[in-house]
Amino acid sequence: MSTGELLGIEPLELKFPFELKRQISSSLQLSNKTDDYVAFKVKTTNPKKYCVRPNTGIVLPRSTCDVIVTMQSQKEGPLDLQCKDKFLLQSVKVNDGVTPKDITPEMFNKEAGHVVEECKLRVVYVSPPQPPSPVPEGSEEGSSPRGYVSENGSSNGSGFTAATRASLEQFEPQDKSAEARALVSKLTEEKNNAIQQNNKLRQELELLRREGQKNHGGIGVSLLFVVLIGLLGIILGYLLKKT
Repeated sequence: MSTGELLGIEPLELKFPFELKRQISSSLQLSNKTDDYVAFKVKTTNPKKYCVRPNTGIVLPRSTCDVIVTMQSQKEGPLDLQCKDKFLLQSVKVNDGVTPKDITPEMFNKEAGHVVEECKLRVVYVSPPQPPSPVPEGSEEGSSPRGYVSENGSSNGSGFTAATRASLEQFEPQDKSAEARALVSKLTEEKNNAIQQNNKLRQELELLRREGQKNHGGIGVSLLFVVLIGLLGIILGYLLKKT
């Protein structure tokens, strides 16, 4: 901070994180250390390059005022981030009740007998902040978790636990798949056996029907045939529904 009698200025260097084709702002804080109204004015050696808001104003007694300096976007970067631009901040006591609209260039004219306090400010370019690395510092890409033994002899099996859990999760779907295949195979076998039994019963019934027609005219055998077909249908339906 400056050691002027009227205004304290913080900081004394305007730092800009320089980036091409981008407007960059830096701020100043003016502190009135007196019991008087203080008028200020900000000048620069390169007015086309910088925009100052406000460039003139009043700082009330024992109060502060913020000034924003904006550097216009630049198409070319300076060599080694060096900058020769400078700012000059002038301050002077004024009568109580003066407003920014009442400020005139004559107030800062030393030749007119006004006591004008001046402070020169440098412009400093700094490198823009770098984005954080996506990989945490100290970690190795592709490394696997490992357990370790602490100084008190206790072991940390987090790596082993994680690996074991991963292995179990890998094999669980395989176990369920094997059970499903075994169940399907069993049901298929039962279905095939039922079909074979059905075919066998059909053959036996057909044989009985023919013999019955020869011996008894087929009346009793036909009734038996119908009953057996009904039972066979019920058994086959139960097996198919179970499948």
